[in-house]
Amino acid sequence: PKVTAEVLAHLEHLALVDFRDAEGVERLQKAIQFADQLQEVNTDGVEPMDSVLEDRCLYLREDDVTEGNCAKELLKNAREKVEEYFVAPPGNIPLPKLDEQETSLQGS
Repeated sequence: PKVTAEVLAHLEHLALVDFRDAEGVERLQKAIQFADQLQEVNTDGVEPMDSVLEDRCLYLREDDVTEGNCAKELLKNAREKVEEYFVAPPGNIPLPKLDEQETSLQGS
């Protein structure tokens, strides 16, 4: 399956993943080919499942706090923090224009 520049731009925007090199595009195409195998499975007459454990009763447990007051310890793992919060990577990562993506697509 050929991946168009528009599809790449949409996926990059949704996932904040950069597919601008040929290796990234090739990986995406292999993932699509692998997922396309699901279309070959005959599911006629198969009822959708609510759970993979439909034959068992799933019991809910109480949500009891067993540990706590460890925010300072957890924040030691943060590469960057503001006050008492982890700082996530920015959501608006500059991505190449469509014509730049088409150049990388032609190389794959």
